[in-house]
Amino acid sequence: MGEKAVAVIPSARHATRSADSEYAFRQNSDFFYLTGLKEPDAVLVIAPHLENGRVVMFLRPRDRTAEIWNGRRTGLEGAVADFGMEAASPIDDLPAKLSNYFIGASTLYYGLGQDEKLDRTIMDAVKDARWQVRRGGTAPLTFAEPGTLLHEMRLRKTPPELEAMRRAAAATRAGHEAGMRATRPGMWEYELEAILEYHYKLAGAQDTAYCSIVAGGANATILHYNTNREQLRDGDLVLIDSGAEFDVYASDVTRTWPVNGRFSAEQRAIYDIVLRAQKVGIDQVRPGRSFDAYHNAAVRTITEGLVDVGLLKGSIDELIESNKFFDFYPHRTGHWIGLDVHDVGRYKTPDDAYRALEPGMVLTVEPGIYVQSDLDVPDRWKGIGVRIEDDVLCTTSEPDVLTAEIPKEAGELEAIVGSDALARV
Repeated sequence: MGEKAVAVIPSARHATRSADSEYAFRQNSDFFYLTGLKEPDAVLVIAPHLENGRVVMFLRPRDRTAEIWNGRRTGLEGAVADFGMEAASPIDDLPAKLSNYFIGASTLYYGLGQDEKLDRTIMDAVKDARWQVRRGGTAPLTFAEPGTLLHEMRLRKTPPELEAMRRAAAATRAGHEAGMRATRPGMWEYELEAILEYHYKLAGAQDTAYCSIVAGGANATILHYNTNREQLRDGDLVLIDSGAEFDVYASDVTRTWPVNGRFSAEQRAIYDIVLRAQKVGIDQVRPGRSFDAYHNAAVRTITEGLVDVGLLKGSIDELIESNKFFDFYPHRTGHWIGLDVHDVGRYKTPDDAYRALEPGMVLTVEPGIYVQSDLDVPDRWKGIGVRIEDDVLCTTSEPDVLTAEIPKEAGELEAIVGSDALARV
């Protein structure tokens, strides 16, 4: 930021679900990254231009009655003792005290437009600071987006962050494997969803990282399907896109398996193409390679496979150049992952070129093929949807697949799917 800057980073607030019922609280990712605090109604102020109190948190003080009703609070003392703050003040004091941190700073790092009430508090504090220095001194004249610095920091994961992501991956494995074992024709998508998420929490995860997709049959051709209310049918595939969250860090995994435990010839052909594309893509997650390299590798492999099975016809290069593969593969091959499932960090450099991968970056590799029912292809292919996704760490050498232990080879899946159902017979 520099010595003449100040940053204001707010926590998340409780969100109303309906009437007096609230959604489960989930901390703002930027605030958590800098503080580790999981409480609402807090604001972090970083003021390197000050001699004292350069890192201060405004938060809820201890309150015996409130804590009896709603749980323990960190309080002012805890913010200093347990979270490394140089100072702490009650959150209700923010409007009166905030301008003091702005005096002497020329740039304010704050994300305008996310919280109307806090925006007004910020603008009032800026106005007050400017008034106080009217006879000499400095107050913020420039607003800057904190993500320009903070999100590049978050893009490169530290060892403790990677440990949290490995824990999330381990919980995800427990859920997916339990789901595979339980799958049988006639069960409902929501039953499978419940099994997955139950085992995430048994394995120590605090939550799901996003709404689980459990898509049977042609539902698997809907990329963000999450209704999860239909029955799984004998002979169909089921696509599961679901991941656990551990200490606010995400896992993002997709597996596709046959409901009855056996791929048909067409399902297996599509599955094998997607798996080859994913492996080729993963191999491109290396330092110095362009972020676009693994997508391009997956696109080529998918296009070649679609030609091999007769779903596309023509020159591979021409099909790629004209985006003919897009009817079957309409999305990118992955994204950053970390505190957010679709994590922060730029994909391109200022000159619009894809950036080079670096050690510490974690991304998903998730190619897929989706044969929509309105495509001009033989009926035996229609309604097949396959996606395979893993979370991959770019290291100084080989890619490190954080979710590698979740079964995905076709033979592995046929061996495990339905094994719990068979045991009950």
